[in-house]
Amino acid sequence: MTALRVGFLAWAGLVALQPAWYLWSAPPQNGQGALALALTLPPLLLPLLALRTGARRALTWIGIVSLFYFCHGIVAAYAVPAARPIALLQVLICTLLVGALGWSAIAARRRAGAARPAG
Repeated sequence: MTALRVGFLAWAGLVALQPAWYLWSAPPQNGQGALALALTLPPLLLPLLALRTGARRALTWIGIVSLFYFCHGIVAAYAVPAARPIALLQVLICTLLVGALGWSAIAARRRAGAARPAG
């Protein structure tokens, strides 16, 4: 499996996790799960605009956006015991996504080094 595929699968997992979190697993105590979802889902969809310029660029933007979700998952796991399992799942997905981004960058650097003539 390629780094881009792992990254995009992790991104899809992060997008799918938001409705599962706010509408089913650990909805907000004030009953405003739809509002929470309306605030958390659009930033994850913004990298779709970068797909026009290439998959690597979109994965870079996804990685940047996922860092906010990583921080949110850490805070939620610490502060909201009821949301701890799903928050840690979000942290795991974000870690996988950023790892795939690094893997993609290393692979691109190796390909660029192999393409250069020795001299």
